[in-house]
Amino acid sequence: MPTEAQFQFPDLLVAGVDEVGRGPLVGDVVTAAVILDPLQPIEGLADSKKLSDKKRDLLFDEIVAKAKAFSIGRANPQEIDQLNILHATMLAMQRAVAALPITPEHVLIDGNRVPDLPMSGQAIVKGDARVEEISAASIIAKVTRDREMVALDKEFPQFGFAKHKGYPTKLHFEMIEQHGVTIHHRRSFKPVKKALGLL
Repeated sequence: MPTEAQFQFPDLLVAGVDEVGRGPLVGDVVTAAVILDPLQPIEGLADSKKLSDKKRDLLFDEIVAKAKAFSIGRANPQEIDQLNILHATMLAMQRAVAALPITPEHVLIDGNRVPDLPMSGQAIVKGDARVEEISAASIIAKVTRDREMVALDKEFPQFGFAKHKGYPTKLHFEMIEQHGVTIHHRRSFKPVKKALGLL
């Protein structure tokens, strides 16, 4: 059965794009692009934030197995500090689309902005809850970034990255106060600037 996007754009090869990690104080902003296969439907796709860790992991594996194509794009903390988080996110989305092994003809993006792309694109507010391609991209991006935070936790166990995933939580603020910041922290973000004495 075709997805909603394939009903709306039946003659176009459509990719969905979403990002994870605009709000954290540490790590990359991660984006994903996904082209689904209408002949291999995936049940239960939804906004990744609304799913349990277990369900997200299961869907991640299913998307990887069944999608026509998927890719990851990212912008690192240095790029975020240099460009600002909005422009770094747009850059990460461009990178995800460019990395797809199949070139889409149309791109649906979660949110209200479309990055500069070599094909047509459309922003859809709350797209991660409304369009299966974007839901799939949100799951790929979220699981990828969460796993990277778990790996970073092993490198810097004192910061609790596996728990808060780099977001500005009470625990994270306490750890910054006790231990300073890592090379992976975003220096342009206010709490990090404050910890570095730059405010």
